[in-house]
Amino acid sequence: MEGMAIRLQGLRKSFGETTAVAGVDLEIRDGEFFSMLGPSGSGKTTVLRMIAGFEAPSDGRIELAGQEVTGLAPFERDVHTVFQDYALFPHMTVEQNVAYALKVRKVPKAERLVRARKALAEVRLEGFGKRRPSQLSGGQRQRVALARALVGRPRVLLLDEPLGALDLKLREQMQVELKALQREVGITFVFVTHDQEEALTMSDRIAVFHQGRIEQVGTPAEVYERPATAFVASFVGTSNLLEGESAHRIVGSPGTYSIRPEKIRVLKESAEADQPEHSTAVGTVAEVVYLGDATRFLVDLDAGGRLTALQQNLETSSEDVAAYRGTRVRLQWHRRHAVAVPVPD
Repeated sequence: MEGMAIRLQGLRKSFGETTAVAGVDLEIRDGEFFSMLGPSGSGKTTVLRMIAGFEAPSDGRIELAGQEVTGLAPFERDVHTVFQDYALFPHMTVEQNVAYALKVRKVPKAERLVRARKALAEVRLEGFGKRRPSQLSGGQRQRVALARALVGRPRVLLLDEPLGALDLKLREQMQVELKALQREVGITFVFVTHDQEEALTMSDRIAVFHQGRIEQVGTPAEVYERPATAFVASFVGTSNLLEGESAHRIVGSPGTYSIRPEKIRVLKESAEADQPEHSTAVGTVAEVVYLGDATRFLVDLDAGGRLTALQQNLETSSEDVAAYRGTRVRLQWHRRHAVAVPVPD
């Protein structure tokens, strides 16, 4: 049976009258890249800080590798945390920063040097050991922080929005590198982010947080393609929610349905709807948004409500798509892509 790196049971945390975490049960497997995804104030960072030992839970139990650590100090837990601000010592060289934790643990100097250089090689910073943090770019400083975290080979690496300070291009590059690094070293990574694309790109599994609770745990494909709640459907990527009378008239049964924009085709209103496995709806294009590689269509439906469709720009330009505004269209999607989602009472 696959081992569990982390098990949380009934975890709660209150700050005065405010409940930050309202009862979380979660299991994270050994060697997994696991993301905690949610908006600001959803409880994800508080859960991470309780795992690290920086916050004491108001109630509940935390296990690491099968051992309860709920009351232990951070240094007594086999975890390391990487923060967004890197927290490097400016007066030390890169090599000294990476080796510092080993020095505190009284590892001999020669061994510290070998392990620090190996950790820097793992994050592709060979030859940077004698530099100061001020001589590095943001991405390089982030790699140093990772090397420092990895040098002691903790059982679990906790990452609190570590890429948030980087620009878009560098962040996308680091996402790929971080996932490759995790696969190489085999350590459990627990990654906190509010960026849906980041979580989908990097994770083996994702927990979606909302108002101190977990709404869904699953693989990126499960969370994106089969959202368990209306909140997950709306927060993870862009989604349409068909509901009420509009849903009844279009889908054929009452309820709330999530349809991803890229699953919807934009056709001429006169297009024949001759495929029984497809649903269609006609309406008027209220707005078009040219995104370069794709165009987003906002369509007001005759049946009520509005749907967003995303269409790749295989041959069209911004001038072409602008002509769609105000035109009549037929939207079409496969019935299986209208996923029923429960709504809270």
